[in-house]
Amino acid sequence: MRLTHWSLVLLVPALWLTAEKGFLSVHRTLGEVVVGLLLFRIYWGFAGSETARFASFVKGPGAVVAYLKGLGSKTAGHAVGHNAAGGWSILLMLLAIGVQVSLGLVAQDKDGLTVSPLTHLVPYAASEAAREWHERVFFAIVAVVSLHVAAIVYYAFAKRENLVRPMISGWKLVSGPVAPPAAAPAWRALLGAALAAGLTWWVALGAPGVPAP
Repeated sequence: MRLTHWSLVLLVPALWLTAEKGFLSVHRTLGEVVVGLLLFRIYWGFAGSETARFASFVKGPGAVVAYLKGLGSKTAGHAVGHNAAGGWSILLMLLAIGVQVSLGLVAQDKDGLTVSPLTHLVPYAASEAAREWHERVFFAIVAVVSLHVAAIVYYAFAKRENLVRPMISGWKLVSGPVAPPAAAPAWRALLGAALAAGLTWWVALGAPGVPAP
């Protein structure tokens, strides 16, 4: 999960830069890498380690409200995994990236010289609209990332909790004794990586076997 996280940290600005500079073939390749990472993260959200599973950090509205009310307390306990609000921010981030790559997979550039892997599966007008929305959704991703960074800064200064270190080392200090979260076996990660890579490769080839309209 940490590898997926930091890969996306590097890929998002790289995708912006390649689009701005017109390196569309590189942009397309990097986008396909993001597809693979996103597929693996979704798989890992159901089959991965305890703290990576959606069921462990996606809480109901009551838990989120209670957590937000306690934000001002410096003595509040630290969550082992994602906290109640952070869990929803993760889902929002994945949703924004998912929408962005979905649009990118069917979009084409303004002159029509560079097309995406699945452009042939949608009408021309839909591909044009996807390109326009692909550009707009990026700003939504910037907004979500900005909130994410703001939360990290707030926790560092207001709550004296370093959220970055655990995402690098995989270890986190907590205020009291807790049971260590259950880790998923390595074979499950390898299976997920193989499935994500295979599906991404199929998409990159243009989804052979899917009839065009």
